[in-house]
Amino acid sequence: MSFELPELDRRATQRAVESALERYRLYKFVLFEEREAAITASSEVRYHGPTNQTSDQTGDIATYNVNEQQLRTNFVDRVERAVNRLPKMERFLIEERYMCSEAEYLTDMNVYCHKFQPPISHVTYAKIRWKAFYRLALNLNLASLKTGKDDGQ
Repeated sequence: MSFELPELDRRATQRAVESALERYRLYKFVLFEEREAAITASSEVRYHGPTNQTSDQTGDIATYNVNEQQLRTNFVDRVERAVNRLPKMERFLIEERYMCSEAEYLTDMNVYCHKFQPPISHVTYAKIRWKAFYRLALNLNLASLKTGKDDGQ
């Protein structure tokens, strides 16, 4: 019995993983602003809508606040679990480059020259990063499989 790992589209997979890690940073470091019900009266004329629909603004807002907060927490936990499963070098690279609060301002060169001790080359850095992205893409279900070219048929 043999098992073959899928061949992934590098660019699409990298974009998907980087997008997920950016979303992770937003959820982790940006405060969730809860919605509140509007209680001020409006001077606009409001015409009746369909009478068979009910509206519960407060209930909708409460549901959104609870569900959105839970969705964010679940996503952050899922990404952190996936990263914690990575080998040591890959985990270090992802945490230092993509998961810290200053990730927007770091460059790859800054990471492989200053964060790694001893510093590593950009080629080694690219190999480690791709292996980490490959594993994260499979763990987070973000993988973009490579599609074969049509034979003109």
